[in-house]
Amino acid sequence: MTILNYILITLIFVLAPALALWLCRRFSFLDKIGPIMILYAFGIILGNIPWKPAEMPLMQELATSITVPLAIPMMLFGCRFTLNEASQQLRVCISGFLSVMIAVVIGYLIYGYKISEGAEIGGIMSGMYTGGMVNAAALQNIFKVEEQSYIIMCSYDVIISFLYLVFVVSVGYKFFRWIYGQKQTTTLTQEERRELEEQIAEQNRNPYEGLWCKEGMKELGKIVGITAVVVGLSALATLPFPSEWFMTIFILMLSTLGIVCSFLKPVRTLKRSFDIGMYLIYIFSIAMASMADFSTLNLADGLNQIGFLLIAVFGSLILHAIFCRFMRINADAMVATSVAFINSPPFVPMMVVAMKNKSALIVGLGAGIVGYAAGNYFGVIMAKLLSLL
Repeated sequence: MTILNYILITLIFVLAPALALWLCRRFSFLDKIGPIMILYAFGIILGNIPWKPAEMPLMQELATSITVPLAIPMMLFGCRFTLNEASQQLRVCISGFLSVMIAVVIGYLIYGYKISEGAEIGGIMSGMYTGGMVNAAALQNIFKVEEQSYIIMCSYDVIISFLYLVFVVSVGYKFFRWIYGQKQTTTLTQEERRELEEQIAEQNRNPYEGLWCKEGMKELGKIVGITAVVVGLSALATLPFPSEWFMTIFILMLSTLGIVCSFLKPVRTLKRSFDIGMYLIYIFSIAMASMADFSTLNLADGLNQIGFLLIAVFGSLILHAIFCRFMRINADAMVATSVAFINSPPFVPMMVVAMKNKSALIVGLGAGIVGYAAGNYFGVIMAKLLSLL
């Protein structure tokens, strides 16, 4: 029975993301919620049923420990770092990181210090709101925050980030144009609209289609092989350091080598590396959620986390708008980069279509890529800073 339980739990963790992705493509209202929120909900139910098999804790530990180190380099392999519009890119990135830093510090001083492991939660938020969910998962691996706190934070983040996106897409960008005194003279040509719609369609397609054909399996083998080398080298790099520094050095080395590999053409052209890495994050999400024991839920922590997140998201938006104004960044570029930081780069084309300004696309996507690359370092630094306050 033990072996069957191991197989069953493995199948649940591996196949549940595929089911969540199918449901999101099948039902538009679930697509708005997103696969990660669905997996959190399923994982919480799975982890709180009274008749859990005894093998569950080991499989949870294996799933959360293995998936993130593999996902980090995979998701960085396809990043494009260019020198196009380098000055503007540098300014918006400085503004974005500085805005998140100040907002998280303010949120911590008001709400975060009341939360158990508040400094580490703040570090995870910092990485998540400059990078994305892969950075949050990586920082969770470093800090080993209590499962309930992490899942509650991520669940509230889905809701608050959705409200933020609704605001900027509907009236937010118009408000910032008015504040900046920016006249709307840009319209999308038919060709530009077609190009942006193709990008959105590309992001909405099933990225795993054709993975099990001969060509897909060949590419998968290359991705896994290169990732294995990166993981091995990262593990070797931890040897000179004390054991308590292992996970921090390991995760940061994975990020560094993932960035290095992105400059190699044979690696950069692997089309499915990001999506395979994201699937591993989906597995991490359900496994992590299944570890949360809601019989010991601290409601006060939950309310404080909502306040912390609201300040981090909307506070960073306001500060980013102020800094970009002083740095002579136009309103559309400011909004596009804010969306890239808070919601991640895949949401940028949708924002650009709403603003009818294709020129904001490159700077928005570029900021998101920098966030993916630097989010883990930034989160570690922020957690240390908050612990000193």
